[in-house]
Amino acid sequence: MALDATPGRPDGPRNVFGEPLADCSHAPKTGFFRDGCCRGDPRDPGRHVVCARVTEAFLEFSASRGNDLRTARPEFGFPGLKPGDQWCLCAARWQEALEAGCPPRVVLAATDALALQTCTLADLKAHAVDLS
Repeated sequence: MALDATPGRPDGPRNVFGEPLADCSHAPKTGFFRDGCCRGDPRDPGRHVVCARVTEAFLEFSASRGNDLRTARPEFGFPGLKPGDQWCLCAARWQEALEAGCPPRVVLAATDALALQTCTLADLKAHAVDLS
């Protein structure tokens, strides 16, 4: 089994294109495991699988939904975010932001294919930072 394998995914996590999942961010260090990667895992009920570049509008939206992403929470290894930071978001929260008209941009190479269980590839592509 590969070192980066995820339970049920012996070849490791894949992005929305079926390629090996790229890292999302190491500054700040993101991911359910704080390893820089938005890989899905059964132990993550929130499914933090969408790599997004957060915006002020998204941070305000998230706070209005009871999830203040600006404030550091050291006890959870959370540094607090500012616009421009890349972070692994819950797929459902990204979809909710899309429907509210304020989705942050997405890094498709670093977004786990599991996001496609909640979001469409077309929607993710429409908000991608890494498509030419």
